[in-house]
Amino acid sequence: PEHVYGGCYQGIIERFVSSSNTSKPIKEYPELGLSIEPKDFKYRYNWNAPIISSPHDRGTIYHAGNVVFKTQDGGNSWAVVSPDLTKNEKDKQGPGGIPYTNEAAGGENYNTLMSLVESPHEEGVLYAGSDDGLIHITKDGGKNWTNITPKDVPDGVINSIEVSPHDAATAFITIMRYKSMDLKPYIFKTNNYGQSWTKIVNGINDPHTFVRVVRADKKQKGLLYAGTETGLYISLDDGANWQQFQLNLPVVAINDLYIQDNDLIAATAGRSFWILDDLAAIQNINTTKQTVQLFKPKDTYRIFGGSSNQFIPGVGQNPKSGLTFDYFLEKNIDSLELKLEVLEGNKVIRTYSNKKDKDFKSWSGGPSAPQILPAKKGYNRFTWDFERASLPGVDNVFVHGGHSGSNVAPGNYTLRLTIENGDTSETEVTILPNPNVQSTPSDFKEQQAALLQIDNIIIDIHESVNNIRSAKSQLEGYAKLLKENDAAKDLLDKGKSLIERITSWEENLIQPQQKTFQDVINFNNKLNSQLLHLKGFIDVDEPKVTQGSKERLQDLMKDWNVYKTERNAIINSE
Repeated sequence: PEHVYGGCYQGIIERFVSSSNTSKPIKEYPELGLSIEPKDFKYRYNWNAPIISSPHDRGTIYHAGNVVFKTQDGGNSWAVVSPDLTKNEKDKQGPGGIPYTNEAAGGENYNTLMSLVESPHEEGVLYAGSDDGLIHITKDGGKNWTNITPKDVPDGVINSIEVSPHDAATAFITIMRYKSMDLKPYIFKTNNYGQSWTKIVNGINDPHTFVRVVRADKKQKGLLYAGTETGLYISLDDGANWQQFQLNLPVVAINDLYIQDNDLIAATAGRSFWILDDLAAIQNINTTKQTVQLFKPKDTYRIFGGSSNQFIPGVGQNPKSGLTFDYFLEKNIDSLELKLEVLEGNKVIRTYSNKKDKDFKSWSGGPSAPQILPAKKGYNRFTWDFERASLPGVDNVFVHGGHSGSNVAPGNYTLRLTIENGDTSETEVTILPNPNVQSTPSDFKEQQAALLQIDNIIIDIHESVNNIRSAKSQLEGYAKLLKENDAAKDLLDKGKSLIERITSWEENLIQPQQKTFQDVINFNNKLNSQLLHLKGFIDVDEPKVTQGSKERLQDLMKDWNVYKTERNAIINSE
């Protein structure tokens, strides 16, 4: 954003321009309210006076005191587009907002507007809610306002107004009455622009759980989220019934909720921001499900880094690097295998399982243990880390550079989840390029070609070494068995010569003397480490392959072709 609008108490409002790093106060009527009773102000403002931009024209800004102001020139001039939309009770406009508050700094005023929204469906349709229990609507940009306050609510803070993203006539409001010593929840819904209201609080049973905010899911009609004084609630039937949806949230007041990129963001009072990544599973919670069901995740940006396991006080956690998705299992898998395959086109490039690989073994500098796929009854969440299948290791050989497969390019991929008995579910997923990285599709194509070339050579080298080591151990075994047999002398001589030839070949490809990371400076790094080192220069966020990397890859290819020819000669001739 180029222009940022921010407010403070007494109606102070500023416009910050990021390009020049400057801010300008643009209050509609700059009077000093300190030590003056609110009844004597020209305009009264809540400390949290609403500031919104029009969803139909982001250059149109509204600010609300006890009336609604509108600017279309960045706050240089303001128009008053409403009458006083509060009860304007002079006996409640004493010093510091007495009797509801008694605060001397001039921030806690009463008979002010607390919430203001413009309908995303219709330009000029605005709702305004006050801190004394009134709600008004205009359908003509402020020329005419109508009081649409629900009946039987004597007062209260209209803390949030949510226009349904699915129906222009539907809206939800929350009313807080804790200033009147009433801690009960108040949520109201209208389907006719506020001509009538229905109270919808069934299921919010805690006597101290008043509701601060309600938001409607942007994709799934009837799915609502409520932030309360003690945590999060959810409704699957447009507010007819509510249930707690706390998950790992602390018990804390939720001041606001917002949905961005299909993530639910909660702003709490004193316990920071919390984000529920990707609402896809919740949006499909009422759909008919198969025995195994993958939910299509939101499009994911190809951004590396992700979360840190290290706890730093006061610092939050980023989502994991990779593509995170949810799936549903009708029952526990128990003894059956659950297998997840990632496909690029028709080719499987990564496989995960809920079963441990009984044959897996590792060592210092060896491959990492495969991730285990969760397989509990109900909903499960997993992250594919953008990587292709891990590279094979060479037994007890330290590898400088690791065994991770290369990262894939932006594009469309398929997730396929299969239970051993044959039940399966598929969904297509999309990885988007990092918008902050300059790149072109041809850059990614060139990067991927180089990475696949390196991965395939490493696989070829390590598998070849493992296979020929097996042949070498057989030769050594026969040499012991036949050493007393004079008739086998020529055979043993050929075997000894072949063992020496294999050893010489292997020592150019891997460095078995390396046992720790420090050994990479003690013993020469061989062809596999040189390739992995080069891979680290290419497998990065910015995909354009440097000229130096291209030249180095060509030189390493020439080396490998020499050793591949020797390998083939050993296998095919010797």
